[in-house]
Amino acid sequence: MNSLLEKLDGLSARFEEISTLITDPAVIADQQRYVRLTKEYKELSDLMAAKKEYEQLLGNLDTSKQILLSEDDAELKDMAREEIAACEQRIPQLEEEIKIMLVPKDPEDSKNAILEIRAGTGGDEAALFAGDLFRMYAKYCESKGWSFEVSSASEGAVGGFKEVVVSVNGPDVYGTLKYESGVHRVQRVPATETQGRVHTSAATVAVLPEAEPFDVVINEGEIKWDTFRSSGAGGQNVNKVESGVRLRYNWKNPNTGEVQEILIECTETRDQPKNKERALARLRTFIYDNEHQKYKDDIDNRRKTLVSTGDRSAKIRTYNYPQGRITDHRINYTIYNLPAFMDGDIQDCIDHLIVAENAERLREAEL
Repeated sequence: MNSLLEKLDGLSARFEEISTLITDPAVIADQQRYVRLTKEYKELSDLMAAKKEYEQLLGNLDTSKQILLSEDDAELKDMAREEIAACEQRIPQLEEEIKIMLVPKDPEDSKNAILEIRAGTGGDEAALFAGDLFRMYAKYCESKGWSFEVSSASEGAVGGFKEVVVSVNGPDVYGTLKYESGVHRVQRVPATETQGRVHTSAATVAVLPEAEPFDVVINEGEIKWDTFRSSGAGGQNVNKVESGVRLRYNWKNPNTGEVQEILIECTETRDQPKNKERALARLRTFIYDNEHQKYKDDIDNRRKTLVSTGDRSAKIRTYNYPQGRITDHRINYTIYNLPAFMDGDIQDCIDHLIVAENAERLREAEL
């Protein structure tokens, strides 16, 4: 018996069960359970479609082989040979696709993400490079149709950012951007350099899954809100209206039992309710990230892409401007299209990282 078909047959009963459950009014009333089950239904329906195609291909292959052995008609034999060639090409591809689908997915992958970019070693040049990375991700997210909103930013003295935090919303954002976490190193002649020497500096990127409302329990009645006037660009209105919000919340860390006060400010928009909404989203994400630290540590250790201190030696990727070269050190991936890459054309590199991780996951699952 085909072992892959055995695994798929074992999932058919679960698929039927979920198909019934998601129409049950009691399940629909329990939003958390309903969302979880509809997600599982989608994943299993993709597997069932693959199972149907796989069974069809195996059947066609078997039938065509029988025709070759038993038929005398030359035209029928030619058609059978073509069918065998097509099946033998598609079957191994489909088997690999099914194996990857059978590996348990990271439950975080479908979530929105918080993207944090910080200047590392290299002073003003590191801040300028952090600004270039910010622009690169903004262009990439635009090409994917994702929304890209700045939550907070601290600009560098000569441009760029000392630190910028962005909310990215869309399908499978975290599962795509998580590979960007780590130290990004740049080698180029800075705009501030008079001698034309190449400098090396760095910026760190951290990608965190954004918490959904039901992931964390927040007693909104215990939040203390303050409002204040925003400062900075945005015309007269921003300075006159108290649109900035500040929240204070006492949170008990379930891992340590300690109670700490969380302070979050939000001034992005001129609309106070919107700023409140964003501050709440950041509070949820902060709590979620801390409560799931052990889970994150396990994931980070497996991927070996921890963001370190911003030291150049801990790099995951190098952007070499004199050579027009990008190198991702985790998978020995090198290409020479740096201008396009910095313009947001980073999908090919992410695809290579996904393939490498899938190969690792298949080895771990022994499929």
